[in-house]
Amino acid sequence: MLHVLYLFGVAAFAASGVLAAYRANMDPFGGLVLAFAASISGGTLRDVILDRRPLYWTHDWVLLTVIICVGVGTMAYLRFWQLPHKSLLVVDAIGLSVVTVIGARAAIDAGATPLAVIILAVLTGVAGEVIRDVLCGEFPPLLLREDVYAIAALTGGCCYLLLYRLGTGATPAAAISAGVVFALRMGAVYLGLHLPRPQQLRSRRGPQDSG
Repeated sequence: MLHVLYLFGVAAFAASGVLAAYRANMDPFGGLVLAFAASISGGTLRDVILDRRPLYWTHDWVLLTVIICVGVGTMAYLRFWQLPHKSLLVVDAIGLSVVTVIGARAAIDAGATPLAVIILAVLTGVAGEVIRDVLCGEFPPLLLREDVYAIAALTGGCCYLLLYRLGTGATPAAAISAGVVFALRMGAVYLGLHLPRPQQLRSRRGPQDSG
């Protein structure tokens, strides 16, 4: 069940890579490059840190097939239909929610400490988005512009670790934690939520307090 959930998250990230390439006016090859970059970068970074060999995607033909099919399918969709409003943010949130949880599970299975589990969950969730945005020429990446992006992943990693420690089954724990990440991310998108920025804090203090 977790593998099926992971394929769903990878598919969402593959679609987000193509959508980002579309917005950056890239050609179909660029779309496929971003589909793969967004889909496998987080898991690759996680496996390298955990010293897991071989890398998970090098022997999973189903996963690679899903990325290719979703990438080509998304490009075909964009050829005939208009890009839906906020579609990139929605599919990105789906990918973030699922891949974060899978990252936490992989870290637990590898015997990582609780803090390392949370760190690896966040890295697995956000690395693909960072690389995708950098390849698109977006500076700073979404992660550094939207505070609730990494915080959503952090919350989801903590949630999964807590549910695991409480003895919750793998599938319910994954579903609940992924739902928490998705709800936080989309809530931030539609409600415009973010942490206070330094310039906002300075404006609240007022010029008389700046000295």
